[in-house]
Amino acid sequence: MTKENKTKVSGFKYWLGFIWEILKIVIISLAIVVPIRYFLIQPFYVQGASMEPNFLDGDYLIVDEISYRFENPQRGDVVIFKYPLDPSQFFIKRIIGLPGETVKIEEGRIFISGNDETKKIILNESDYLRDVYTAGGTEVLLKDGEYFVLGDNRGSSSDSRKWGILPKGLIIGRAWVRAWPFDRLRVLN
Repeated sequence: MTKENKTKVSGFKYWLGFIWEILKIVIISLAIVVPIRYFLIQPFYVQGASMEPNFLDGDYLIVDEISYRFENPQRGDVVIFKYPLDPSQFFIKRIIGLPGETVKIEEGRIFISGNDETKKIILNESDYLRDVYTAGGTEVLLKDGEYFVLGDNRGSSSDSRKWGILPKGLIIGRAWVRAWPFDRLRVLN
């Protein structure tokens, strides 16, 4: 073999080795990223004003997809879910009513009662909303696996008052981290 042929073979082996190393990095990266993205966390981009003042149009959130596999959603949780009337769309709302409860909206207030009608509460949302008035004359009895959700911006939200209950099977996960904009970066409660 001539010196020129040896150089060509050596150059070919170099590039073949280089391509193999790149492929290994891509395969290992995909093996790590894909399960995390599809089973543990995923990004969500807030569009619209239905969750103002707590979540603004353009906020970029990280959604925790794993918690609800081990525990049930709780009142006050902000969840991302597939819209019941069109599962190709994703919505973000706050859980107000839990399975087995009756949710009644009357005179701007939200009344929650369990199976025992004597234990009726008026929902206090002062931890996350100020001076909120919830319009509507709704009363809903939630069955197992059903939730009542509302947007924080009650005047500009398409929520359970309009389209009904949210089945648990449509919930993707809970809002976990606000990643953008950086000046509002935080882990959400």
